[in-house]
Amino acid sequence: MENQFLVDLRTGKPLSFKQQVMMIVQLSIPAILAQISSVVMEYIDAAMVGRMGANASASIGLVASTTWLLGSVCHAAGIGFTVQIAQLIGAGKEKEARNLVKQGLLVTLAISIGIACLGVIASMYMPGWLGGAKEICQDATKYLLVFSLAIPIHQMNSVAGGMLQCSGNMKFPSMMHILMCFLDVFYNLLLIFPSRTVVVLGKTILLPGAGLQVFGAALGTALAELTIMVVMLYVLLRKSVLLSLRKGETLQFQKPQLLRAWKIAAPVGVEQIIICFAYVMSTKIVAPLGSISIAAHSFSVTAESFCYMPGYGLASAGTTIIGQSIGAKRKDLTRRLGWLITLMTILIMTVTGCMMYGLAHWMIGFLTPEPAIRALGTKVLRIEAFAEPLYGASIVVSGILRGAGDTLIPSCINFFSMWCVRIPLSALLAGTMGLEGVWLAMCIELCVRGTLFLVRLKGKKWSSVEAV
Repeated sequence: MENQFLVDLRTGKPLSFKQQVMMIVQLSIPAILAQISSVVMEYIDAAMVGRMGANASASIGLVASTTWLLGSVCHAAGIGFTVQIAQLIGAGKEKEARNLVKQGLLVTLAISIGIACLGVIASMYMPGWLGGAKEICQDATKYLLVFSLAIPIHQMNSVAGGMLQCSGNMKFPSMMHILMCFLDVFYNLLLIFPSRTVVVLGKTILLPGAGLQVFGAALGTALAELTIMVVMLYVLLRKSVLLSLRKGETLQFQKPQLLRAWKIAAPVGVEQIIICFAYVMSTKIVAPLGSISIAAHSFSVTAESFCYMPGYGLASAGTTIIGQSIGAKRKDLTRRLGWLITLMTILIMTVTGCMMYGLAHWMIGFLTPEPAIRALGTKVLRIEAFAEPLYGASIVVSGILRGAGDTLIPSCINFFSMWCVRIPLSALLAGTMGLEGVWLAMCIELCVRGTLFLVRLKGKKWSSVEAV
């Protein structure tokens, strides 16, 4: 079902301030719920694996940055198509948008298969290269292997959801992500733990289980994503009002669209590679600090993600709104909407940062029963809480700029902040402050990054681009 405010935006009708706010809220809430659901899945995996001890948790934490790298490159590949789809719909070129859907699915599937092959190879060497201890490398290899094999599933799920969102359908992908959380719990219960008996209302019940531990956590998540991918593709290709397949509309590869997709996606892909390699280097800096620090680092990253997911939800809404606004040539609203989304995000993430500071011990405690991990995780989360407002600014402005097709400058900003600020500071402070020094460096870097993105948003070049 289309959002009426987006229809009004595309057709040139005036939108009052209240209507602009309502449009942002209506589009962002489903996207925020979808982002939170993905974090809940991480919480589920981390909490379940955490019950098996620090080594099991550390094995996943060791390769977490590698999984982000592989997943982020896939996500970048889809952005080149989803941004164009939003702009084509805004311009009323729905037939061209449907053709681009077909091109995007085929091209990104091919890319994801290649990335999956690289991931399988990396799974054999990456845990050892990162400096993981022998007792965690075997499980880390298994986890990365399963994740890599499931990358095409993750890619199709992500791209189909992104295309539906860019058409204005934010609710259905969000519902599917929430359902995926429940499926993840179900599959994990069956795959992680061995068969056991539990007492419910005075009755003893046998719960079957495969006892696959870390391997089971990866497999459970892959099966949950596979289930949702099938439904998501069906809705996109058969039920979507704007983007479903039509008789007589055969696939046509359009070189200008593919080149524009590359122009938009390539900087994002390079940016994600740069950022994720920086995450890999951060992991390499943390790894010598021991299993407790590795596990605390991993759990804290998972815990923090719950606080910044509203930013990513608003960024998704921003990409759709700005993309369709530019496509509809609504220059009167583009910059105003960009700033309104940004200010709303900063306000929300100021609140979530305060919550993270106050609830840090509880957030880590949910993930692990280990006292040492809880204590260290609480400290680093409270350091990071101060960066949340400007971190939110960097997240949402990046989404706004992507909607305009402006991806090169944001990539340069991320490269500078990660490699010229975070990594050198982390290496410098880790030796004297341990994991707390790594997270202090992260806090400083995120503040620098957010400030630079706000400077970019203030400029006028990003909003003066021509639509597709």
